[in-house]
Amino acid sequence: MDLPVDEWKSYLLQKWASLPTSVQVTISTAETLRDIFLHSSSLLQPEDELFLKRLSKGYLVGKDSDAPLFYREEGNKKFQEKDYTGAAVLYSKTCLKDINRAQTHGYPERLQPKIMLRKAECLVALGRLQEASQTISDLERNFTATPALADVLPQTLQRNLHRLKMKMQEKDSLTESFPAALAKTLEDAALREENEQLSNASSSIGLCVDPLKGRCLVATKDILPGELLVQEDAFVSVLNPGELPPPHHGLDSKWDTRVTNGDLYCHRCLKHTLATVPCDGCSYAKYCSQECLQQAWELYHRTECPLGGLLLTLGVFCHIALRLTLLVGFEDVRKIITKLCDKISNKDICLPESNNQVKTLNYGLGESEKNGNIVETPIPGCDINGKYENNYNAVFNLLPHTENHSPEHKFLCALCVSALCRQLEAASLQAIPTERIVNSSQLKAAVTPELCPDVTIWGVAMLRHMLQLQCNAQAMTTIQHTGPKGSIVTDSRQVRLATGIFPVISLLNHSCSPNTSVSFISTVATIRASQRIRKGQEILHCYGPHKSRMGVAERQQKLRSQYFFDCACPACQTEAHRMAAGPRWEAFCCNSCGAPMQGDDVLRCGSRSCAESAVSRDHLVSRLQDLQQQVRVAQKLLRDGELERAVQRLSGCQRDAESFLWAEHAVVGEIADGLARACAALGDWQKSATHLQRSLYVVEVRHGPSSVEMGHELFKLAQIFFNGFAVPEALSTIQKAEEVLSLHCGPWDDEIQELQKMKSCLLDLPPTPVGPAL
Repeated sequence: MDLPVDEWKSYLLQKWASLPTSVQVTISTAETLRDIFLHSSSLLQPEDELFLKRLSKGYLVGKDSDAPLFYREEGNKKFQEKDYTGAAVLYSKTCLKDINRAQTHGYPERLQPKIMLRKAECLVALGRLQEASQTISDLERNFTATPALADVLPQTLQRNLHRLKMKMQEKDSLTESFPAALAKTLEDAALREENEQLSNASSSIGLCVDPLKGRCLVATKDILPGELLVQEDAFVSVLNPGELPPPHHGLDSKWDTRVTNGDLYCHRCLKHTLATVPCDGCSYAKYCSQECLQQAWELYHRTECPLGGLLLTLGVFCHIALRLTLLVGFEDVRKIITKLCDKISNKDICLPESNNQVKTLNYGLGESEKNGNIVETPIPGCDINGKYENNYNAVFNLLPHTENHSPEHKFLCALCVSALCRQLEAASLQAIPTERIVNSSQLKAAVTPELCPDVTIWGVAMLRHMLQLQCNAQAMTTIQHTGPKGSIVTDSRQVRLATGIFPVISLLNHSCSPNTSVSFISTVATIRASQRIRKGQEILHCYGPHKSRMGVAERQQKLRSQYFFDCACPACQTEAHRMAAGPRWEAFCCNSCGAPMQGDDVLRCGSRSCAESAVSRDHLVSRLQDLQQQVRVAQKLLRDGELERAVQRLSGCQRDAESFLWAEHAVVGEIADGLARACAALGDWQKSATHLQRSLYVVEVRHGPSSVEMGHELFKLAQIFFNGFAVPEALSTIQKAEEVLSLHCGPWDDEIQELQKMKSCLLDLPPTPVGPAL
C-alpha cells in the first residue's frame, strides 16, 4: 500500500476537484516544491484533519489489556486446525504479557517457580537470552533464600530448569546472532574488487551520464553470468503492511487474527521470525530481538510509535519519507537543501532534475560547455571528488520527476505530508539528528533535540521524497513457500516484503529483458549478471514489466504511467512488429490440427491446409475463464488434502485445455504443475516427474532456460527425483538447478542450500544394483 488508503485518497481528490480553478492553476504552475507545499498546506482545514484522525483511529495499533485473552483463545483454535504458524504468532502476542500480569497481581508464592520458568522459556524462544538468564538467576536466588520452596519444587520442574539451562548454553555457544550471521553471509559473497568511484559496486561497472538517458551504469570490462555487480544495504526501508483490514469503527472485529508479513518479519532488519519481540508502546511494530527493538527505537521508532495508525493511513511512501528525514536529522536536511538553493541562485527549492546538459559519457564527472570551454562538473549525487556513495546526498539527488506528476497527485502528496507535519508539531515530537549524514547501517544513539525550527523545510524534504519514490522505490522481495502443509515437494512464490531506497541500484535503467537479476537478504540487495555482458554495454534492470510476464502494449502503458517514459528496449521493438496474436503463453490452438490460432476478434487456424472454421475470441476467452475456475477448485482440493479428487479434476482440466489452448499456454503449465504436486503427495514419483517436466517446458519457453523461474522449477524436479530415489536423474537435475539459481541468488539462498544437502546425501549413498528409475 504505497499511497494512502482509498478513503483518504478519495477524500483529497474530491477536495481537489472542488477547489476554484484559480487555486488549481496556482498549484499546477508552481515552480518550486516549496510553493507546492505551502499552497497545498494552506488548504488543509480542521475538518480535513478530523476526518483523517477518524480514519487513523480505525487501525488499532495501541495496547489493549483485553487482547491477550482473545489472542490466546484464537491461538488455541489455530492449533486445533493444525495451523501451527498461525498459532505461534498469536501465542507470541500474549504469553509474556500474561506472565507479567500474573506476577504483579498476587500470583500464589508456591506457584511462582512454575511461572518464572515459563517466563524464561518464552524469553529463550524469543532469543532474549540475557533476560532469560536473569530470570533463571532470580528463580535460583528464590530457592536459596527460601529453602522450603526448593524442597516442594516438583522433580519435573527441576528437570525442565536444567534442560532449559543446557538449551541456553547451546544457543549461546553455537548459534550466531542474526547480525553476525548476516555479516558472515555477506562476507562470503562480497564484491571481489570494490569500485573506487561507486560505493557498494564491483570494479566491473562504471557510472556514466548519457544526454538522453541521464545517469546510468555500464560495464567497464567483460562480465560473466552470475558475477556480483552491486551489493547495497537499503538507505532506508519500511516493512510492507500488506492488505490492511477494513478500519475498525465498531465493536465487531476488534482484533485482526490474520498472519501477515508484519507478524513474521522483523520491522527493522526483516529477519523471518515467529517469536517476535513487540514494541512496548504499540501493537504494530515487532522485532526479531531486543537489540533490533532498541536500535529502531533510538533511530526512528520513538517518533513513529504514537503515529502508527496515521502512518498506516497515509501509506508506505509517506512513512518512508518521514523515516528518511528522521534517520538523517533536520540539520543535515537543511544543509542539503540550502546547498541546492545556493546552486540555483537561492530560488527556493526548485526542480533541477532536467537541467543536466552533460554531452558525453564519462566516469564520475560530467562535462558541460561554458564560454566555449569544456568544464567537468560532478554528476548529481556525487561528492566533489566525483564519488557516488550510499548517503543522503545521493538519495536527495534521485529524480522526483515533479514536472511529470499530475497536479492532483502533487496536491495529494503535499496534503499527506502537511497533515503529518502538523501532527509532529502539535505533539511536540522530536526528530533524531545526527552529526553527519548517516548510512542506514550505521547505528547511533538518539539524543533529544529541539523541535524542528522550520516545519516548511521538513515538509518540503518529505514531499520531495514522496514524489521520488514513485520512480525510485525498490520493492524488496522474498521467496515464500506455498502449497499444502507438510508437502514433500515445495512450491514457492515471490512476495513483496518491504519497500526501500537504494541509491546505487536506482541508477540502473530499465529493460523488459534485463541482463541482471536482483535478490535480497535482510535489507541488503544484490545485483548479479544474469547473462554475459560485454565491455561498454549498459547494465539493465527490470522495473517490473517483464517481457515474460506481460505483452508489449501492457508493459508500455505501465512504464509510461508510473515511470514517465516510452520503453524502446530490444524486446519492445521486436514484439511491436509481431502479429497481434498476443504472447505465446496466452495463445489458443486449433481444435482440429493443433496449430496456433491467429487474428483479432475472430480467430482462424494458422495452418493453410486446415479447414477448421473461424471462432470468436470472446468464445475462447469464455472457455478459458471456465477452465481457470475449475483449476482453482482443483487447487483447493489439493490444499485440503483431497488428493484423488484433485487429480481427477486436474486431469479433466488437462483434457479440456488440450482441445483449445496452445501447448505453451500458461494455464497448461499450471495444470501440469498441480498434477505433479498431487502425484508427489500420493507417492507416485514417476507420474509426478512426467507432469512436472511438462510444466518445465512451458516455464522454459516463457521465461527462458536460465531464468530464476526455471531455477525454481528445476528445484522441484530435483526434489521429486530425490524422493523417488532416481539417483542419476536427481544429481543431474540438482546440478542444472544450482547453475541456474546461482545466476540470480547468492550461496545463502534456501533452495541452493537444500540442493547441496540433497547432493551430499545422494553422494554418500552406498552403490546400489542398477534397476529401473523411480
